[in-house]
Amino acid sequence: MGWILVACASICEILGVLGLRLYSQNKTIANGALYLGGLGAAFAFLYASFSHLLVSISYSVFVGVGTAGAVIMNMLFFGESTNKYRIVSLILIIIGVTGLKSLS
Repeated sequence: MGWILVACASICEILGVLGLRLYSQNKTIANGALYLGGLGAAFAFLYASFSHLLVSISYSVFVGVGTAGAVIMNMLFFGESTNKYRIVSLILIIIGVTGLKSLS
């Protein structure tokens, strides 16, 4: 159950970042709601996961998946740079998060 909550938190974080990006370009109520609702839900799911998993592991996985997901989303949909150093950095984030989970 804890990992499902962390996954939901990470997805909501990515949606919140999408809302932030859209809100910074076009300040509408829908974009603001996506931004605040996504990040609010992300922290609610993350908080709920703490009763099932170690805080250090939950938070690390949440931050890693959310960061990698937001960067990938911006690369795919908003034309951010996809140079090899950014790709290598994303791979290192994924390896780090995987290592934390598998060693806990």
